[in-house]
Amino acid sequence: MLYELRIYTMHEGKMDAIQQRFDQHTLVIFERLGMKVNDFWIDRTGLSKLYYVMEYRNKEERQRQWDTFRQDPEWIKVKRKSEENGPIVEKIEEILMNRPAFFTR
Repeated sequence: MLYELRIYTMHEGKMDAIQQRFDQHTLVIFERLGMKVNDFWIDRTGLSKLYYVMEYRNKEERQRQWDTFRQDPEWIKVKRKSEENGPIVEKIEEILMNRPAFFTR
């Protein structure tokens, strides 16, 4: 399995907007496209950051899923509408990870 930690840093004042977009749209689209989210967190130290972990069989599946997502007509419409008052996400960090053999949960 391949895991990806995604860290989103929001523009000033956009934390509610990203949460609403994930809650009402993005997670539904992910599910429809077969994209698996393992867990989700919101930074509670005062940083405008959101963290989540995706799971894939391999790098090829990851690439295919994200290519499909980015071209999805529903996503394109949702993103455009949600950013009518300016972009929400300032920066996205993508960290690919594998679970070590000594950790077997």
